[in-house]
Amino acid sequence: MDSTATDRFDTSRFEASRNRLASLAYRLLGSATDAEDAVQDAFLHWQAADRQRIRVPEAWLTKVVTNLCLDRLRSAQARRERTAGAWMPEPLLDGDVLLGPADTFEQRESVSLALLTLMERLSPLERAVYVLREAFSYGHAEIAEILDITESASQQHLHRARRRITAARRGNGEVDPASARRIVEEFLAAAASGRTERLVALLTDDATAISDGMGGTAQKLLRFDTPQRIAAVVRAGFKPTPAKRRLAGGTPAIHYAVVNGAPAILFVLADQVIGAVTFDIAGGRIATVRGIAAPARLVRLTEAWREHGPDTPLVAQW
Repeated sequence: MDSTATDRFDTSRFEASRNRLASLAYRLLGSATDAEDAVQDAFLHWQAADRQRIRVPEAWLTKVVTNLCLDRLRSAQARRERTAGAWMPEPLLDGDVLLGPADTFEQRESVSLALLTLMERLSPLERAVYVLREAFSYGHAEIAEILDITESASQQHLHRARRRITAARRGNGEVDPASARRIVEEFLAAAASGRTERLVALLTDDATAISDGMGGTAQKLLRFDTPQRIAAVVRAGFKPTPAKRRLAGGTPAIHYAVVNGAPAILFVLADQVIGAVTFDIAGGRIATVRGIAAPARLVRLTEAWREHGPDTPLVAQW
């Protein structure tokens, strides 16, 4: 095989793993943009490597991507961004390849915005071990090889990660899609009508709301921690006004969607997603509301929405 044919063959081997690698990187970083950058960096490593000596390309590429992601998580810039109080995971529309694999509950949960947020409490190594084990079913011997640690260290990191996540996790499993949609539609109807007492009834007693601000302009995430406060903020935020429409650039429609496996509503204006509100459901009520409006966080979701095809909006003109 000549060198050109070899390069094409090796490139095709990399491309066959691209989606899996990107899914791994997204779980580790919580950012689709950073995940794609990490995979592209891995491709450059692949091109520069002596590929004839790589016995198992999939394992080699997994190790490269994982360690590139760890380098990013450990970087001074990442630490500043993630501790400044303005970081949240980048949302993805249902069906995005970065969300796979999704065959088991653990795999689906590992890309939920709730778990991606919880994993910020883990060390980079704990996060890597947890993702490799829970989402990709690697054994501890394989994880040890990928991360250059011992098997016992891998087991210890997994134990600590599971303990921290279990202690902070809210809810006990997946929610029926029809029930989730009904709850969100009730939430939207109550918000639109200004029925604060109905909004409070839809929220768990320890509900939390998190937002990056109108237009995504908040320097730090805005947090509200009581059902009454959340209901008041939601009532004010969902009431359309001329000023809000000027800021939005027009009159958006509100659509139901599934984002990172959770129910959501999207504010869409001329095929552009200008805002997303996602919901974590626990025990038939809403445990967490996340408002996302920063344009940089909505780029990939908007691209996927444009390919999604039209559907009937919950609200045609907000």
